[in-house]
This record gives sequence, C-alpha cells and structure tokens, in this order.
Amino acid sequence: MPAIPTRHPDRPGPVPAPVRLLAGALGVGAPTAAQWQRLGAQLTAGDDPMAALVESMTAAGAETTRPLFDRILVDGIAAVPEAPEPLRRFFAEFEPIPAWVDPARIRRGQRALRRCGADGMYIARDVSLMGGYQFSSFNMTLIRTGTLEKGSNKRFAETMQWAMDVIADDGLTLRGCGYRATLRVRLIHEYVRRYVAGLPDWRAADWGLPVNQTDMAATLVGALVAPPVGALGLGVVLSPRELEAIAHLTRYVGWLMGVDDEWLPRSFREAIRILYHTLGALSAPDESSRQLAVPMADDPLAWHYRALAGLRRRMARSQHLSIASGFLGPRAMRALGLPAFVLPWYPLVRVPVNLVRSAAALALPGGIERAAARGGREHDVLMRTMMGTQDTTIGASATALTVA
Repeated sequence: MPAIPTRHPDRPGPVPAPVRLLAGALGVGAPTAAQWQRLGAQLTAGDDPMAALVESMTAAGAETTRPLFDRILVDGIAAVPEAPEPLRRFFAEFEPIPAWVDPARIRRGQRALRRCGADGMYIARDVSLMGGYQFSSFNMTLIRTGTLEKGSNKRFAETMQWAMDVIADDGLTLRGCGYRATLRVRLIHEYVRRYVAGLPDWRAADWGLPVNQTDMAATLVGALVAPPVGALGLGVVLSPRELEAIAHLTRYVGWLMGVDDEWLPRSFREAIRILYHTLGALSAPDESSRQLAVPMADDPLAWHYRALAGLRRRMARSQHLSIASGFLGPRAMRALGLPAFVLPWYPLVRVPVNLVRSAAALALPGGIERAAARGGREHDVLMRTMMGTQDTTIGASATALTVA
C-alpha cells in the first residue's frame, strides 16, 4: 500500500459551523482513528475500471476509440458491435442500472434539487465551489489543467450544466443526459489523472494522486448534498423523504462517476458524515486558495444583464459575498482572501420568501411539481446570466487537455 501523502493532516481541521451543527444534530461525530487513516490512504487511490479503459483507448488510438465511447453513451453498447473488448467490458459493468437503484427515489431527489431553485445553485457556487478552494492540494490539480486561464465563471458554468443534466427529468435514466454527462466527466477525470501525475513538478509523495477517491468523495457530496443543506438555511423546507432521496441519487451518481462504494451514502445522515469528515481532512488553505477565490468573487461584475447592468452586477457581487460569508464564516473568508464579514442580507431576505414557497409546495396539490418547474426555470436564467451565449461544454475549461 502506498504511503499516506504528507498533505493529510494529523487531525481534522475546522469545518464551517452549519455543517458542524447539522452533523452534531444527526449524531455524526469526528472521524475515528480508522476512518481518519482511510481518508489519508484514499488520497492515492484512483478509478481502476476507467484507468484500464483509458489505457486501452490510448493504446488503440483515441481518435478512433473516443468516438466509439460517445456513440455507446448515446446508443448503447449493443448498437456498437465494432466496439473493442475493453469498451464492451467497461459498459457491461456500468451501462446496466444496478438493482439497488430505486427510480422513484431518484425522481424524487431530482425534483427536490430542482425545487431548491437558484438558491441551491448559489450555495453550490458560493459555498461548495468557492469554499472548496480551501482545499489547496486539490487546487494543485486545477491550476495544472488550465483553470486560471479559462476562469472560475466558466468552470462553475460547466459544473452547473452537469448538475442540471443530472437533476433533469429522466436525466439519470439509461442513456439520459445526466448519465451521459457523468460518464463523460469520469473519462475526463482519468485523462486529468494521467496528464497531471505525469508532470515533472507533480509531488505524489506530498499530494497523492490527482482526482483521488477522497477528493472525489468530497466533490460528490459538495455538489449534490451541500446545496440542499445550504438551501435549508435559506428557508427551503425539504421533507425527510426528499433528503433521503437526494442521498440515494448521490449514491447512484457517485457509482457512475467511479467513486468507491465506501464513499457512497446509503442515507442522508451518511451523506452528512462523508461531507463532515472530508471537509475536516481536506481544508488546508494557502496562497492558491486566494489566487482562485478572489477572481471568482468578482465574476458577477461581468455577468450579462439586459437593463441596469452596472448596478445589477454590483448587487450580484454583494449578494454572493453575503451568501459566502453567512455560510463559510470569518475564518474561511479570510483564508480565501475575501472580506472577513459581509452582512448576510441575501439569506435574511430569502428565508421568508422560501418558507412561504415551501409551504405552498408541500401543502397544495401539484405544488412540488410547480416548484420544481420554477426552480428549473431559475437555473436556466442563472446560466444565461453568467454565460450569455458562451459554450458550457463539460470539460472545456481544462485547456491543458486535448485528448478528452
């Protein structure tokens, strides 16, 4: 077994108060010694099935095997009889939907995440992604794949597009848009591992493997569990059934993404445990944290508005800083190079609005469906506001990679 990389600390670091309080309320404690050791050991673990596939695709020539991969995602392995054995073997494992997947719970989780609306995506942007820049060793991979050149706005737009595909109606059915997007991201992750790990300045003894299992587990729950948790703090009321459905959806998406079974939540409580433990293991800010977070805080100053653009851009910047400050706290804000305290005016404004909307959604016939449809429209508006007509192709911000 490889040695645990030096980036793994001796003890858990600070965790944002909302996550710590929720973990305590659910009876989730600090990681045991065995759990802590496992978090460190998994910094050297990758995705063996995808690694074997990419090795074979590269040997056979990516110019011929990558189009076959994309055809299989759309049409299925049975429709591509000329696919070589490595592709057939991979899709024989990951095309069939596992017996443990409950389609009704998946759909419930998708509706719940859409019902969080723009506020859920704001949490994903201002708390999960920007707050995640405290993971300095993870930043080492981002910087080496061209993130600085393309910018955080595009990176979040690509991540948001993936999330929108995953939570779309039928997005996770066989060959649905979320299924296809997730397997494409998984392929890109393996190309990133191969590229970054092969760079002469990559310090494996210090940082482990790029896009390793611990990092992927943190990213998974940060993308799909942290946003609804944050939305609860903004007044969006989600039922216990909805929270359990979100955890079930997260488990299936993680399985498709190549996350090992030990990091796939069986319940909402387990999802919070994974979030709590990975945050404590990975949060170690350095200069790269500020290098990535400060430009992201200013991204709204270039967003696309039809009227009163200057005023609305400044308001958007203030709004997103108020969300980040309210959920991350002064310590994290300082570590990210951002103002230690910003009045959390946006959360204060949104809580009563979301409480009323949630009451209507939960009490009125058809309310859940209407709220989910409204949330989907809010996602579309946010994407247009951020990107205008620019491309949001998944993986496009990784400019150093041309093979994927």
